[in-house]
Amino acid sequence: MAHAETLEPARTKVHIPQPEPGLTPEAVIERAAALRPLLRAGQDEADRRGRYSDEAHEAIRKAGLYRILQPKMFGGYQFRFPVFQKVIMELGRGHPGSAWCFTLAASHALVAGAYFPEDVQIELFGKDGEFRSPHRSVPGGTFTPAEGGYRVTGTWGYSSGSPVGTHFMGGGIIKDEGRPPRGINFIVPRDKIEILNDWGDGASLGMDASGSHTVKLTDVFVPDRHIFTDDILMTSDAFGPEGLPGFRLHNDPLYVGVVGGAYQSTFSAMFVGAARAALDDYDEAARSTGAFRQPGLKRYQDYEVQAPFGRALTLADGAEAITLSIGESFMEQCERWARDRTPITTADTMKLWALSKQAAQMACEAIEILFHTSPVRAANRGQKMQRYFRDAQMYRIHPSAQMWVEPSRARAFWGDPIGRFGR
Repeated sequence: MAHAETLEPARTKVHIPQPEPGLTPEAVIERAAALRPLLRAGQDEADRRGRYSDEAHEAIRKAGLYRILQPKMFGGYQFRFPVFQKVIMELGRGHPGSAWCFTLAASHALVAGAYFPEDVQIELFGKDGEFRSPHRSVPGGTFTPAEGGYRVTGTWGYSSGSPVGTHFMGGGIIKDEGRPPRGINFIVPRDKIEILNDWGDGASLGMDASGSHTVKLTDVFVPDRHIFTDDILMTSDAFGPEGLPGFRLHNDPLYVGVVGGAYQSTFSAMFVGAARAALDDYDEAARSTGAFRQPGLKRYQDYEVQAPFGRALTLADGAEAITLSIGESFMEQCERWARDRTPITTADTMKLWALSKQAAQMACEAIEILFHTSPVRAANRGQKMQRYFRDAQMYRIHPSAQMWVEPSRARAFWGDPIGRFGR
């Protein structure tokens, strides 16, 4: 408790007022659910466009969804992480690709709120608190020293959420003369980047609306104050007892800054939503279509339809329960660190990461079961079930979902070091 008591009550400052003081977590979740018809009606166009529509973007913005994890000091609502997970699930039920785009743009207000001091956060959140940023943490680009910072040139592929972003976060490796290479992360405003037209309209198997374009920087000056080098993924070891600048500024465990496990659960939240969308589609067809080989019965009355539907429903429920438990565990880890500096270890983070993978795979399995037992027309282009099946495959091949996760969890459990993606 001594650590917490020494913190200044900076969280009472307000640089930017909240658009809706008094907005509740329950209200933002209800607003996300209410967007389902708009997102479903726009699925085809969003996939062709590579992101959701301007109308959907404006509806999401007005609903306050981009501000869920944003500090109150800068016009955000600073809700607990499970609220964000539930909103992702609701948007994913409307359109999985749109949920992916939203999530990878909205989640990084948490990083901005944790890793930068007050003067930099004033810059980033601006005059109106409009902040959205993808974060492509895989190192890329070249960093040439310049007075007060670096000049950066390079490309960062799969920068999901970039079309709706106000900023871009990227990863890199700086090789200063006389010093060992160091991994860094940086942030630049939207007007300093080029978004290449290489996503959407069938550019990939699925998740066409995720806004996963390549971002290009050409000789962009990045000041030192917009670069941070702490490990944002795995452990609190590097932070010291006083914690990150944002934690000291906002005095809220949400901004402790070890986000690796929690961020993986946003993927499982997306696919819980996608599984719910597939269940909705299957249910509608089962109620309106005749049973195969059983005249006079509807599909929902057929045991061969009931069995896969019940299995998929159970998998989706299990995936949701695991995902929300991860959000609560993440908050508990951060609260313990804030209370008495109980370390957040690599083993803690890998536990959440592995559980997130398990939950996402369960949700994907639910979608696949439903696809495989749907009427044959479900395989046609433009059918929602086909879209959800293709979207599920994009998680199956994602680097975070590969077999390195479980051995890395085991090594962390036994106290052995692990590297990026298990190396």
